[in-house]
Amino acid sequence: MDRKDQQIIRALQRNGRMTNQDLAAEVNLSPSPCLRRLKLLEQNGIITGYSANIDAEAYGLPVTVFVHVKLESHTEATVKKFEAAIARIDQVLECFVMTGSSDYLLRVVVADLSDYEKFVRRKLHPLGGIASMDSSFVYGVVKKTNVFPVTE
Repeated sequence: MDRKDQQIIRALQRNGRMTNQDLAAEVNLSPSPCLRRLKLLEQNGIITGYSANIDAEAYGLPVTVFVHVKLESHTEATVKKFEAAIARIDQVLECFVMTGSSDYLLRVVVADLSDYEKFVRRKLHPLGGIASMDSSFVYGVVKKTNVFPVTE
């Protein structure tokens, strides 16, 4: 991937609905080479899909919670069971495997505190194998972007 590919990606991260004509103009390419590069980025799995950015509060899920999870054991079976179960829970938007004091960091969205309690009691606790959970509630956002930085 070269700088031009990165320019294409950054432009699409800012506006995934732009036309090929607009994309080509923004990255200083003619439309045909721009489209060829775009198709190659998709075929090579660098661009993995397109989606809409939605206001979570307007959607009805105004509460974001980051949940640090530590497992009781790290056997292959325990890890696979936990990860497969987390992948099926709609409220979990992202799940990261972590270094440090927790094994996983979950980004969870819910309607309110009561909804979060139901999520923990009905979705997380039944999974079993969890040694501890530490929840941090988001009360403001300073920066949120999907646009990667320019690499050097």
